[in-house]
Amino acid sequence: MSEEQPVARHGNSRNAAFWTPLFLAWLLALLATAGALFLGEVMGKTPCVLCWYQRIAMFPLVLVLGMGLFASDARCVRYALPLAGVGWGIAAYHLLVFWSVVSEGLVPCGKGSSCADADVQVAGVVPIPLLSLAAFTGILVTLWVARARART
Repeated sequence: MSEEQPVARHGNSRNAAFWTPLFLAWLLALLATAGALFLGEVMGKTPCVLCWYQRIAMFPLVLVLGMGLFASDARCVRYALPLAGVGWGIAAYHLLVFWSVVSEGLVPCGKGSSCADADVQVAGVVPIPLLSLAAFTGILVTLWVARARART
């Protein structure tokens, strides 16, 4: 009987060790999703094609990570990492388009709002793709920390 108590404590501490970074990743995904919805629905900024692709990667993260938190299941990280990685790649590409590093022929924006327009800035200063890249970077870092803590 005395051997079961340390195992239970170790299991709880391991659970708590991965839960905190997983919660931070979920919180970042939730804030980024709320921000995207606020910009689109309240501020009236029409998302460009690349913004939609980033939303496709970000929005499910709220559900996947939330379900992992609710069940205290670290396996949700294996589903969240590819979504965050793809979203990070799209956000990085979008930032290159915004900064005119990528030539106009490689820009997928045809109809709708432009990916490199000044309308893709918050308060006329911070590019939305930069905010997205920061959110995906934070999510990736916290997911890697959660995965490493869940393994130990």
